[in-house]
Amino acid sequence: QVQLVESGGGLVQAGGSLRLSCAASGISMFSINAMGWYRQAPGKQRELVAQISAGGNTYYADSVKGRFTISRDNAKNTVYLQMNSLKPEDTAVYYCNVKTGVYGYWGQGTQVTVSL
Repeated sequence: QVQLVESGGGLVQAGGSLRLSCAASGISMFSINAMGWYRQAPGKQRELVAQISAGGNTYYADSVKGRFTISRDNAKNTVYLQMNSLKPEDTAVYYCNVKTGVYGYWGQGTQVTVSL
């Protein structure tokens, strides 16, 4: 059974930093095509924030470019999202996502709240 366990969310002031982690279990890293982070703010659709492929290629939403960095530790089957210069508009529930060739898996979500 595939499990994604997220950690690192919380409350931070604008301009601060947080680091999210997502550890995947029950799945071989060789079957993972990409790992990433989505977010969903109240009343809005879930959106892709950042993604990293098995080959290390990265994608960032325009709204987070230059502020967020995604990385992965293949040995630990873990993906990280370093979030710097946080803004109130970054407030959302952040979801880890893992894609294989067939399926997509989701974490339970972790709340990130950025105050003024």
